Amino acid sequence: MHTKIYFNDKPLFLTDSITPEIEPYVHHDDAVLIDEFSPGGIKSMIHEMRLDKVHAGIYLHNNVEELKKAFWKKFILVKAAGGLVVNEANELLFIFRRGKWDLPKGKLDEGETLETCAVREIQEETGLQEVLLKKHLVTTWHTYDESGHHILKETHWYLLSASKAHPLTPQENEQITRLEWVAPDNLQQYISNTFPAIIDVLKAGGYPPAP
Repeated sequence: MHTKIYFNDKPLFLTDSITPEIEPYVHHDDAVLIDEFSPGGIKSMIHEMRLDKVHAGIYLHNNVEELKKAFWKKFILVKAAGGLVVNEANELLFIFRRGKWDLPKGKLDEGETLETCAVREIQEETGLQEVLLKKHLVTTWHTYDESGHHILKETHWYLLSASKAHPLTPQENEQITRLEWVAPDNLQQYISNTFPAIIDVLKAGGYPPAP
């Protein structure tokens, strides 16, 4: 098993084995592999992942949960939820925010469940009011810095359905400027300008990018 954390667009794999997904990174000169579980090793890996010359990291340890706990201590954890919304024509709903195509998502409010958060954020960001939550797809992690703190954002993604007949209204105060229903055959032009975690969500929903 493994957990993948994105540092910008760069994946860090916390893993107990070299899986087929990880194997292509092992022999890359721009990837870092550490197999010593220690505070120094964790600190070193986080430092390496922030270097421009490093494009992937692999931290190998026989207990991934133990490894995750050690990494999580280095960050402030922020939970969020969002969704892959599909209509009756099997089209996917994308939002355009800050120059990137994305999927609707947002931070968890106090006392809120992740499922409720996913539905609320979709309603707020897209204007859709009738949204049906179907199932959990995948959880993604990425890091960023905010006000001098190192943040680890944990986003829980769900599959939802909505009708194309319902009007769409972008939430402009969240810098969302466009909303588009996208047919699976036209995905490539959107995922060429999105985040790696969004591609992971699409794969989990059964919409892998074209080879």
